[in-house]
Amino acid sequence: MVGNPGGEPRPRGPAHPRPRGPAPAPQRVSLYHRAVPPGLPPPVRLPERIRAFLERPHVASVGTTGADGTPHQAIAWYRLERDGRILLNSRSPRRWPADLLRDGRVSLAVLDGADPMRWVGMAGVVETVIDDVEAARDDICALAVRYDDADPATLAAFRTQPRISFRVRITAAHDHLGDA
Repeated sequence: MVGNPGGEPRPRGPAHPRPRGPAPAPQRVSLYHRAVPPGLPPPVRLPERIRAFLERPHVASVGTTGADGTPHQAIAWYRLERDGRILLNSRSPRRWPADLLRDGRVSLAVLDGADPMRWVGMAGVVETVIDDVEAARDDICALAVRYDDADPATLAAFRTQPRISFRVRITAAHDHLGDA
């Protein structure tokens, strides 16, 4: 500090020094009610055999792309919505949700646990981000019921976690269900 005519010390260096350390995270606005972004590929209409398969509580392999182009996969619970979108939910922060926030393209592979050679593959794009923590917690609790993991301790734990949900528009689908 150096003195000034008013007697108060003044800081050395630029008038607005650059903060040290990582930049603060950008403020996020809840996108729960966001309209469909323009320019998304059109959704596909899922055949009934694929819908019937996806309505069962299988797990999905979620494929995303990192900022450097590296592929990444994770396993997640999902739910097929009535309108044909897929709901995904994750604890925050994790890599695959961060990837989807940066680049909304996703691939999904849903395998039949009893016969992993029966599966459905899908490509999609994030249509809606639910970053309202309470709404996302409601989503994970509903998924816990779907996957028969809704004991009180599990639900209570989910209610304390930072969560995020994604609604994915399916843009391509293929199956290896053996009945087509």
